[in-house]
Amino acid sequence: MALPAQDERTVPAVVLKDLEQEPLDSSLAHLQALTEHHGHVIVVCSRAVSRRARQRLHTVRSLLESDRIAVFEPDLPPLALAVLARQLRQLASCDLSPGILASAGRLLTHYLHAGALLGSVAKLDRVPVDLGSHARSWMPGSQFGVLAHPSPELVRAAPGVSLPGPEFGTSMLIAQGQLQSDWVAGTLAPSWRAQGLREVVLPAESARWWGTPKLIEFCAFLPGLPVLYQLVTSVRQSSCHWCGIDVIGDRCVFCSATPPVHEQPARAG
Repeated sequence: MALPAQDERTVPAVVLKDLEQEPLDSSLAHLQALTEHHGHVIVVCSRAVSRRARQRLHTVRSLLESDRIAVFEPDLPPLALAVLARQLRQLASCDLSPGILASAGRLLTHYLHAGALLGSVAKLDRVPVDLGSHARSWMPGSQFGVLAHPSPELVRAAPGVSLPGPEFGTSMLIAQGQLQSDWVAGTLAPSWRAQGLREVVLPAESARWWGTPKLIEFCAFLPGLPVLYQLVTSVRQSSCHWCGIDVIGDRCVFCSATPPVHEQPARAG
């Protein structure tokens, strides 16, 4: 899930490996040491990882009783989540407070377009699939272009057939699974007017998320740190009424507090 650095300023990622297998004391010590060293920790977790690993993560955060650990679990395909994590690592080199940086994760998800080319949709449960597509998935040579985010879409992959794409300039990453096709690079990327196309290693969770190892995963995203920084700093910021940290949006990413609801004063009769 930790993509190579986009530039020399990109902060290195810390990968929490084997959370569900290591002793609880080891998980506690590791996360506590990270928090004490950095001050705040933002954990980007895929929903494709095992339920046991996610439970361990939340258990450790609860036991540490720390409002300095933010756990972010967006419903994104694995490659898109890896892109988002790298964007946060890029922004971590800037003069953003921990609350603003963690809040930026929710903001940046709106600018990701993520999907995959699949050899079968028979076991795909992340995107609505009609019965006709299920039936065609059993036909030899069938391939399907699937958009999972920002809105679900499915098409029968063919030359000249594309998916709804971004209306702004993006770069694209491609992760090759056990499927051979030039549809993503030859049809989809040009139709989306991708300004750059790079290939990366397929995330370990991708086959589980998409329901098949026969896939090519892709993600279009905003390129460049200046664009990301300008986007984040242009949004209205506020302070959490509970812990006081600066945030973007209506929910604190560290203490999970939401703004209090103020009742309107009753009108005089």
